[in-house]
Amino acid sequence: MRRWVTAGLLALGGLGLLRTSLFTEEYLRYVKEGMRPLLVASGVLLVLLGAAEAVAAWRGRASDPESVTHAGHDRGHDHSGVPRVAWLLVLPALSLLFYAPPALGSYTASREASKAVAVVAEDGFDPLPTASPLPITLTDFTQRVQQDTTRAIRGRTVLMTGFVTPADGGDGWYLTRILLSCCAADAQSVKVRVYGPAAPEADTWVTVTGVWHADGTLGTSSAAVALDAPSVRKAARPGNGYTDALPLGS
Repeated sequence: MRRWVTAGLLALGGLGLLRTSLFTEEYLRYVKEGMRPLLVASGVLLVLLGAAEAVAAWRGRASDPESVTHAGHDRGHDHSGVPRVAWLLVLPALSLLFYAPPALGSYTASREASKAVAVVAEDGFDPLPTASPLPITLTDFTQRVQQDTTRAIRGRTVLMTGFVTPADGGDGWYLTRILLSCCAADAQSVKVRVYGPAAPEADTWVTVTGVWHADGTLGTSSAAVALDAPSVRKAARPGNGYTDALPLGS
């Protein structure tokens, strides 16, 4: 009995991985895009292991004399049992097949500080494009606000896309992106505080247009990573929501 359960769990887990990584983009909720080949290979391996375990269980049952007749017991009676805790493994295996847990969002972002952005050399900033509004990532905006001593971002109307994270206390809310180094376990967030319009519902993807919220000294770490945004509109969640990308269509 135990071997049949093991075979079933291996096969279910493998089929779930294959469905998630081959036929949908749901795997991007948990790992980076480059992990897809490894997920496919893992799914194939689990299915093969499950099949091998099932074959071994069938052969062992057929060759075991006690499985045919044993002291008056019914033919084929199986005396082995499965620990109750093992049945709990069925749930995550089935979830991969029929229900994908939601992507990380505001719940995760609200419980951690913003990711520390990389330090840019003093002469490492290129001139900003002349486009207005200027499409920019949350990371680039943060670097420009706190590190660019030329203050090129002053007075520029910028355009950014992310999802909504409520802010504790005070005015405003956060425009947020979650970034992965490898998988959901190492997720970090980058956030820009938005002032002006009422906060849309948490986890709503939006595109925000506005200018730097003048608080602190621009070009230094005292500058607020914040935006005065008269314009906010809903946006579609990108296929890979775990990147800090430019607004769609920019």
